[in-house]
Amino acid sequence: MDFQTIVDGFSAATCIISVEKKPDGTYGQIRIVTGNKAYIDSIEGTYDAPKLLSSKFIPNSEYQLYFPRDLNFEDFCYRSAILKQSLHSYVHPDRFDFWFKLFFLPLESDNDQFGYCIYSQEFTRQKNTQEMSNINSQNATAVLNTCIKLRGTDDFEKTMSNVIKDIRELCKASYCCIMLMNTTDRTCSLLCQYFAEYADFHTNDNWMDEHFYDIAETWEDIIGGSNCLILRNKTDIDDFIKEKNRVWYDSLILSGVESMVLFPLKINGNLLGYIWATNFDAADSVSIKETLELTTFFLASEISNHQLFERFKIMSSIDSLTGVLNRNEMNNRVDEISAGNGYEKKSLGIVFTDLNGLKKANDINGHLAGDIMLKEAAKILRSFFPDDEIYRAGGDEFMVLSLGTTKEVLEKKVEELKATVEASETVTFAIGCSYDPSSRNILSVMTNADKKMYENKELFYVEHPEKKRWN
Repeated sequence: MDFQTIVDGFSAATCIISVEKKPDGTYGQIRIVTGNKAYIDSIEGTYDAPKLLSSKFIPNSEYQLYFPRDLNFEDFCYRSAILKQSLHSYVHPDRFDFWFKLFFLPLESDNDQFGYCIYSQEFTRQKNTQEMSNINSQNATAVLNTCIKLRGTDDFEKTMSNVIKDIRELCKASYCCIMLMNTTDRTCSLLCQYFAEYADFHTNDNWMDEHFYDIAETWEDIIGGSNCLILRNKTDIDDFIKEKNRVWYDSLILSGVESMVLFPLKINGNLLGYIWATNFDAADSVSIKETLELTTFFLASEISNHQLFERFKIMSSIDSLTGVLNRNEMNNRVDEISAGNGYEKKSLGIVFTDLNGLKKANDINGHLAGDIMLKEAAKILRSFFPDDEIYRAGGDEFMVLSLGTTKEVLEKKVEELKATVEASETVTFAIGCSYDPSSRNILSVMTNADKKMYENKELFYVEHPEKKRWN
């Protein structure tokens, strides 16, 4: 067969790929037999093209001469050259700053040891949204269903649980989840997961421990610049994972994983986490890949928006200096409790504190000294009320809100707090507390606590007249 004549008939960059057949039905070496001028120029030329591992085209060389091993590329070559499937894909591998439109067309072969296919590619730096959406109707419906759920929700976590359930069913997988990664704290967190009724997950509930980040951190290198990792069978796991990350390999085997599809969730090049499904329907891997490529695009966007909203929410509710809740959040909480909203049967304790001498400290030693006092005051309050809500109610005033406590517990904490600050040489503050067995009268409880705080302040200066200059 005149392979050169075949590829020369294409204007797009095109080559012939050979796939070695093995007696057990698997494949061996995958080689690029020959290419047309456009394909060879994409490797050797000087125009804007993906930069490969080699800039010299060598006929009949293994494809890994040009880019790292890629199981997705191998699977497409195998399906086309051996199984005689015509395939199309539109992808953005992380190893290249290009979008690729790929075509695989099977060729007849008179050689029992090798199968052949035509591989043709077009690439651009800008994504084509029309190409991204060019998927079959069934997969498009699945993606659209996900988008509608994501955009029409006011309960993000519940919706994500429904979405991951749909994805598990789409993949016919035993398990599916979304895991988020915090690169600053080097921690992983499970956003949502779903098990099939028949799933036999062999690991314990603490599988995502403090060491799991070390495993997940290696996935980007294992994916190797592709846009996902698809392990279709135990052979893929043994051949591809065992030598790259033995700890992860042992974890997969221990968990009974026989196949896995793993997609990174990225937005503007930033890694948010991963979505994966285990023991999926490998026969439908091409359709699953096509659907998840587009679905993860929307998932990453929604997760990023949610995280941004949560950060803004935290910024709007936390006092940036002390790290406790701010006055705006205090007012919202008081309004919520005043309106009822299920708090009526809960007991309520309020503690007000007011720093002694903050203004004088600022005047004499500068605002940095005053800031240190405020931070220390917040630290002390957190140590005594670790499970309660602490607010910076004003410049030098804090409020502690304790729900569901008893009067005895509250008063004991307050007495211990008073003893601590009275003995302190750096921070002292007046303290007042009030208690009500229900939350119906929070405003009156606050008023009473505030009144007692100022009574305590006056008593402090009666007992320590020499310190009154700090008022």
